[in-house]
Amino acid sequence: MLVAAQHSSNKVDCLVCSKCFRFIGSIELQIGRKLYLHSCGLSSKRDCTYKAFSCASEEGCAEFSEDEENDIMENYNDLGSSSSNLKTHTLSEEILKSLINGDLSLPYTKNFGLPSVIRCPGGCEEEHYCSKLCADSDWESVHSLLCTGQSSVSSPAAMVKFLEHANGTNDIFILAAKVISFTILKYRKLKQLHFEDCKLHNKLGETDESRFSMLLEAWKPISMGFKKRWWDCIALPDDVDPCNEASFRAQIRDLAFTSLQLLKDAIFDNECAPLFSLEVYGHIIGMFELNNLDLVVASPVEDYFIYIDELPSPEKEAAEIHTRPFLDALGDEYSVCCQGTAFFPLQSCMNHSCAPSAKAFKRDEDINKG
Repeated sequence: MLVAAQHSSNKVDCLVCSKCFRFIGSIELQIGRKLYLHSCGLSSKRDCTYKAFSCASEEGCAEFSEDEENDIMENYNDLGSSSSNLKTHTLSEEILKSLINGDLSLPYTKNFGLPSVIRCPGGCEEEHYCSKLCADSDWESVHSLLCTGQSSVSSPAAMVKFLEHANGTNDIFILAAKVISFTILKYRKLKQLHFEDCKLHNKLGETDESRFSMLLEAWKPISMGFKKRWWDCIALPDDVDPCNEASFRAQIRDLAFTSLQLLKDAIFDNECAPLFSLEVYGHIIGMFELNNLDLVVASPVEDYFIYIDELPSPEKEAAEIHTRPFLDALGDEYSVCCQGTAFFPLQSCMNHSCAPSAKAFKRDEDINKG
């Protein structure tokens, strides 16, 4: 996959690597973090402050000030009741924090080892990784422009506004930002290589023509995806009357325009100005609409509870003394998987037809392959 993103609403339930989407931390962290965030009234990413997600770090659970806790609950109350299916539970905040911090262990979780949580190189609380390799790769290819941390090479405050808008409207804008960031960073690498080559061989420096050629080269991996403008190709929702279609598509266009303006405030590069036109932005999002595949990674928490259930007696009964309260608290959502969307260049080259001769699917044995 060239670019991918976990759905914002799924980030409360699953802590995964922002690059390869592998579950990270520990079974205890996954369970404790999810129950803790839901107990704060956070049922989706749009309900959350950046501070709330710092409890996913290696250092342990975040400590909220009284004002921050009030802000979280006010945001929750403004949105109405939670859509979460988690059951009301009596597990204390102290128990949940002990799970998150690693002070409390559940039986047999060593059989389900997960990679340690690696924090974002730029210092933001939005992204976490399974390894330094994934962290560095994502930083160099995409995230350094989109980071809200102190080491970001863009405007963190402006990027926060863009992300808040995307999380509150449509998180597909985040994926579009990744495409633009990917192209800009690749262009800058090509430009640096061109400069070094000119210096080595005493060639003339860059020209407008050479810069545009390098921008096209950086754009090439994206160019293979079939594109239409988002507001032209998005399906009309069932609750929108056909006589209001023109108004609906105009609203979608306006939504994209607002998102683009916020993104320009954060990462605009004059040498890459063509990327920031509404026409290009609309075609990038339309490309996702027409080409993207669902990203699904099964949860090791589900595997863990199935493992406990299949233990022979008396090991099962002994283990369930410790695990049953957490399973009851999670309810039906114990098995929630990582969910997102991804653009795969190779798959996007396949023919699209109303009578297709092939389909994309994942075999059962591929369930944890991302």
